[in-house]
Amino acid sequence: MVGTAIAGKLVALGHEVTMGSREQGSEKAVAWVEAAGGSAAEGTFADAAAFGELVFNCTAGLHSVEALESAGGENLAGKVLVDVANPLDFSAGMPPTLGICNTDSLGERIQVTFPEARVVKALNTINCSLMVDPERVPGDHVVFVCGEDADAKRQVGELVQSFGWPAGRIIDLGGIRSARGTEMYLAFWLSLWGTFGTGDVNIAVLHAES
Repeated sequence: MVGTAIAGKLVALGHEVTMGSREQGSEKAVAWVEAAGGSAAEGTFADAAAFGELVFNCTAGLHSVEALESAGGENLAGKVLVDVANPLDFSAGMPPTLGICNTDSLGERIQVTFPEARVVKALNTINCSLMVDPERVPGDHVVFVCGEDADAKRQVGELVQSFGWPAGRIIDLGGIRSARGTEMYLAFWLSLWGTFGTGDVNIAVLHAES
């Protein structure tokens, strides 16, 4: 769902997009290509990673490193890798727990595993519909980015702005270690979803001027 939402928005904005799957010809990926039209294409994880100038990781978080290994470290080297995934563990049912937390994060593991990739954690604190259409929720609610590469974060910020997020509502949390906080926030976000009965929920951040 996340990959489909982001890829569809990118195609609508005029970008050339290849949707990666474990195997070329995935039923869902083929259906997305037919629905998206334009410059949409599909292939393996490696095909998508090799094609893209910028790569989104929208895989299930506990399997993201494995999926990215299938994509090939050589295909990710030097590229901005936007990690949208969360390491949710559904093995004990709902609500899920986090398979990685406290002293580590998925974002950090991806950066360590692929040191030549320019990893930016972003968009993982909201549902996929809101990622590409912030007006679904009124007010000055925010998104977060973090990562070690300032230029990579700038590029991701510009892309997120093209999705409709004003620059002032994109908060840079610093290095990739901050992914621990944004990933662990998911437990609270799931409570908000349960309370309001919708995934169209987000937070605003207020602070005193220093």
